[in-house]
Amino acid sequence: MALRNAVLAALLEGEASGYDLAKGFDAPVANFWVATPQQLYKELERMAADGLIETRVVEQERRPTKRLHSITPAGRAALRQFIGEPAKPTAIRDEMMVKVQAMEPEDAPGVRTAVAAKLDWSRARLARYERLRTRMLDGRSEQAYLAEVDRVGPYLTLLRGISLEQENIRWAEFALSVIERRIAAHA
Repeated sequence: MALRNAVLAALLEGEASGYDLAKGFDAPVANFWVATPQQLYKELERMAADGLIETRVVEQERRPTKRLHSITPAGRAALRQFIGEPAKPTAIRDEMMVKVQAMEPEDAPGVRTAVAAKLDWSRARLARYERLRTRMLDGRSEQAYLAEVDRVGPYLTLLRGISLEQENIRWAEFALSVIERRIAAHA
């Protein structure tokens, strides 16, 4: 999937600056797509040149000029075409899993550190996703929210991110317990 499709999907929520989009790629979209601000800004330029988005400049007092982007009809058509194509299977590339796979007894302390860092990261991310879920629901039950909103996709992808981080936490806690026992046995 190209970054542009993720940006077009994000712009369905409404007009946004590059900064707003970059923040979004650090929160709700981050559960399925990651991009650096540099990648994002380059892609916004290409998308504008291709007519997929419109950009308007907003002058601000005491702040830099803001560029707001919105999806065009051509952008919506491109996104619909993408949606109609079969999805490719996801390939996971996880450096930490290579370390776990290759771990010898003497490597266990270093791998333990990597797994513990992943556990902390997943817990923080899960907390952020849960706060976003609470804001989205805004006091409504999940059933009421899903019945009332026009676009359920952002909520469904958020739920996928939540379940992924819950599983990451479960696995990391288990892996840490195994590694700790191995370290103790080889001490």
